[in-house]
Amino acid sequence: MRNSAMVKTYRVNEIFYSLQGEGVYTGVPMVFVRFAGCNMRCPFCDTQHEPYTMMTAQEIRAQIMAFGCNTVCLTGGEPTLQVTEELIAEAFDGFRVHMETNGSNTMPQGVDWAVVSPKGRVMVTQCQELKLLYGKGMDSPEHWEHFDAQVLSLQPMDVEGDAEATRQNVISAIEYCKKHPRWRLSLQTHKMINIK
Repeated sequence: MRNSAMVKTYRVNEIFYSLQGEGVYTGVPMVFVRFAGCNMRCPFCDTQHEPYTMMTAQEIRAQIMAFGCNTVCLTGGEPTLQVTEELIAEAFDGFRVHMETNGSNTMPQGVDWAVVSPKGRVMVTQCQELKLLYGKGMDSPEHWEHFDAQVLSLQPMDVEGDAEATRQNVISAIEYCKKHPRWRLSLQTHKMINIK
């Protein structure tokens, strides 16, 4: 009998089924696996990712299989702090795997669609989608024009408690995309339609 103390566990904040709310796959049904913890302390973070339950790969797999959807999105917090090739092989074999990361750690093998949303020093050198927050105090898109990504998405920053600042970020991002057509607009539609 295998000693249960030897089974690796992961800090999982939540697992839920919804539609992708932003980026290229907006509107696509996915099972979201949110891992607890992050190596950044961004003042604009809108995710409560600290609470967690310790789960094995098999427990994670059992929960996601119950939804009957073949696409999973690994998010956080910062998923690369915990997600390894071993976890992907054990928990997500047979699923299309998306990952949302700040890019500060290297990516494990086995991710089908990597979305890098840089918040500081980036270790990842390529991804499928670069999703840049756009607003006061954020990196200029010009800095990321030549990053090795299939898609460049510009996402207006939602300024909590300041609807006018948020509106101005949206207007500015639209104008930027029109002037720089390699970029596409990404809106947080899950907030607009009030879904998780």
